[in-house]
Amino acid sequence: MGTKIIAPNIWAWIADLTGKRMLIIRLASLCSLLSFLLVFNVDTYSQMLLVMLCFSFFWNANLPQFEAVTLNYLGENTNRYSAIRLWGSLGFVLVVIVLGILFEQLGIQILPIIISGLLLAICISSWLVKEKNKTSHSLDKISLLSVLRNPVVFAFLAVCFLLQASHGPYYAFYSIFLEQQGYARGLIGQLWALGVIAEIVIFLMMHQLLKKFTVRQLLFIALLLTSIRWLLIGHIVDSLFLLVLAQTLHAASFGLFHAVSIHLIHQFFPGAVQGRGQALYSSVSFGAGGAFGAMYCGYTWQNYAPSVSFDIAAVISFLALILTWLFVHNKSTEKR
Repeated sequence: MGTKIIAPNIWAWIADLTGKRMLIIRLASLCSLLSFLLVFNVDTYSQMLLVMLCFSFFWNANLPQFEAVTLNYLGENTNRYSAIRLWGSLGFVLVVIVLGILFEQLGIQILPIIISGLLLAICISSWLVKEKNKTSHSLDKISLLSVLRNPVVFAFLAVCFLLQASHGPYYAFYSIFLEQQGYARGLIGQLWALGVIAEIVIFLMMHQLLKKFTVRQLLFIALLLTSIRWLLIGHIVDSLFLLVLAQTLHAASFGLFHAVSIHLIHQFFPGAVQGRGQALYSSVSFGAGGAFGAMYCGYTWQNYAPSVSFDIAAVISFLALILTWLFVHNKSTEKR
């Protein structure tokens, strides 16, 4: 979590300074692979901690920069972003299915080998994507601080933090919660897969949704449905039908919100600050928001009923909705 907050911003500064994003991605991919290979030679907790710290520092450099590369390739067709992003979700579902079978047959000890193979594949594939823009950017053209002084941008980043923080109980305790209620592990896995499938469906629909609704309207929908989702999970765990319904709302709480967020970040952070904008979104939401979400739900889960954790999550996402209503409104958010 710590490297996810810090590392993306360091690498993004270098990428924005040089303009060579793919070079950064290739370097980070290679270093991620090399650092992860060290897990085969560690035998103490402290050694594993250092290896994971090193691996995470390079690994967390990748995604924000590749988001920027993707949007650069799309040019004026940024509404097509979700059609590319859905392949990540498809990959997730495929790996979960295949690895589930492999682990049953061969055991969990093959996991480091599989991860190493996937990292090698990422490293190789990074060389298949050409650098879109090889010209260097001057950091003096657009100031990151001047962009952040825009109250709309600052408020939107706060919304991203809150939305991801609201996912704390879900990411940390959802599987444990369902297992404690008597649900089989196989069924729990299917519910997780259902959430990702719902996310894929919304990615397929995003191109049309952006034609019918403004970005601000889509943010409202995502945040409202997220609040409803946490209330459902916290209070209707005995109803499989409603749990299934709640999982389909992953399309809103992650898929819809993420697609809209990437669209807005691309609008708010143009040109020379584009990479740092994507990195800031990643570190503020998935880094700081994810860490805060894990911390508060760990405390409330231990000291109160699980429903309290999900109630707090619902309140947090609703606060994000209110913040959006009050402050997140300008030409970028009213575009279709």
